[in-house]
Amino acid sequence: MDTPERESIEFDVVIVGAGPSGLSAACQIKKQAAEQGKEVNVCVLEKGAEVGAHIFSGAVIETKALDELFPTWKEDGFALGQPVAKDEVYLLRDESRATELPHWAVPPSMHNDNNYIVSVANLCRWLAEQAEELGVEIFPGFTAADVIFDDNGKVCGVATGDMGVGADGEPGPGYTPGMDILAKYTILGEGCRGHIGKGIIKKFALDSDADPQHYGIGFKEIWQVPESQHKPGLVVHGSGWPLSKGMGGGFFLYHAENQQVFVGLIIDLNYANPHISPFDEFQRLKHHPIIAETLSGGERITYGARAITKGGLNALPKLSFPGGMLVGCDAGTLNFSKIKGVHTAMKSGMIAADAILEALGTDAEEKGTTNFQQLFEQSWAYQELYNSRNFGPALHKFGPIVGGGYNWMEQKIFGGKPLLKLRDSKEDYACMEPASAHIKIDYPKPDGKLSFDKLSSVYISNTYHEEDQPCHLKLTDTSIPIKQNLPRFDEPAQRYCPAGVYEVVESDGEMQFQINGQNCIHCKTCDIKDPAQNITWRPPEGGGGPTYPNT
Repeated sequence: MDTPERESIEFDVVIVGAGPSGLSAACQIKKQAAEQGKEVNVCVLEKGAEVGAHIFSGAVIETKALDELFPTWKEDGFALGQPVAKDEVYLLRDESRATELPHWAVPPSMHNDNNYIVSVANLCRWLAEQAEELGVEIFPGFTAADVIFDDNGKVCGVATGDMGVGADGEPGPGYTPGMDILAKYTILGEGCRGHIGKGIIKKFALDSDADPQHYGIGFKEIWQVPESQHKPGLVVHGSGWPLSKGMGGGFFLYHAENQQVFVGLIIDLNYANPHISPFDEFQRLKHHPIIAETLSGGERITYGARAITKGGLNALPKLSFPGGMLVGCDAGTLNFSKIKGVHTAMKSGMIAADAILEALGTDAEEKGTTNFQQLFEQSWAYQELYNSRNFGPALHKFGPIVGGGYNWMEQKIFGGKPLLKLRDSKEDYACMEPASAHIKIDYPKPDGKLSFDKLSSVYISNTYHEEDQPCHLKLTDTSIPIKQNLPRFDEPAQRYCPAGVYEVVESDGEMQFQINGQNCIHCKTCDIKDPAQNITWRPPEGGGGPTYPNT
């Protein structure tokens, strides 16, 4: 049948992703343009069904960037969240014992005075309201599927994904073609491992002078807990058990508002043992008395998982490319020494806006992208990343005890001035070792009270995809999972995926690799950790995926 042709629409700026960085960029552009008497057309594309649907962060945030963007946010009545009242940091020695670190032994970067426990999804919803009041056009449910280049190889916008394509790749009865969103500047704020950002970094070799980016997988659940166990404003961090030798990471427990608690675990994705199941490590964690005393008798409200960028300054690519910019976690601006990235993401978006406005409408519009790098390197966000650039490499190189001691000394005694030049040049996926070199892990069965299985967890993430659509998880070589990954690594996708997307099943006497794409919660761990780098995550039809409430 004849299919409708694609239409195009033009803006001055198109922003991919309605997260903290993208929305901050949109607000800053419109605010500054109004002050300068300029008219700038801005649109934001968001692949989630609504703004905030795919935002998932166990977040304590600093308000530095928010204070700069909207200095009167408190007076205007925005309820950001629960102010932090107290910090606690623990080393979990085993499944029942823990040692609390004295306040003086905690690196200054992990102190949370004047910070807030927040729902980043709600923050983004509020930022979206401000953006729309300023005249920004926001299109939720639209994926930026591909980049559009002009004849000179410059990025000149993005193409949104088609709707109503069947699993066979052919247009179905409800087929609607996507649109070409053309713009003078394209800002990529897709979040961690953005599929367009990943391609742009490779195409323009933006990471040629940087270490490989490093990642963690972050789990989070929201619990409603009994009033007697709720301590509003308490922030708990820690490391140790259940993570075994060779595994990096740590947990968090944040007492938010309304008797809600955010509990989570971050596991570095450079682990070597292919038998590890990050999901099951998280379920084990909740049985430790430090966690269980808060959660017992409570109700789990939602579950989710996301990859996070944690390579820091050493892994930061060049932030600009012909026609556009990388901001937030698409670039990797998270400060892992603070376990915080919202404030630096917001600031990167605001700087991108300033760079664009400085050049827009002049004879040197290309300087809007090239000046961004310089402006960012002059900012407090860059200085913050510089002061903590050894944090991750020290933990990877020396382990949590010695590495933690090194970081304490560098942060506490030397004020963040790097003592050594530590680098981490090995890709996370390349750290995986053969299954034969490790003992299988017998994880305890979930009790349905503190620990749960994957499928019931995915259910409360409110994940939904149209059944009749092409699988958005692409295998470069369909034979690799069974012929290569299974005998060598016991096909680790069965375990590193936190949503039960990948299974090895027997059919007619043969082992087959099964992809349950409808379960995908868009964490992108498979794109990062597959030892053969054979899996590519691409966005499904717009609006698909999880819908996280109050996260």
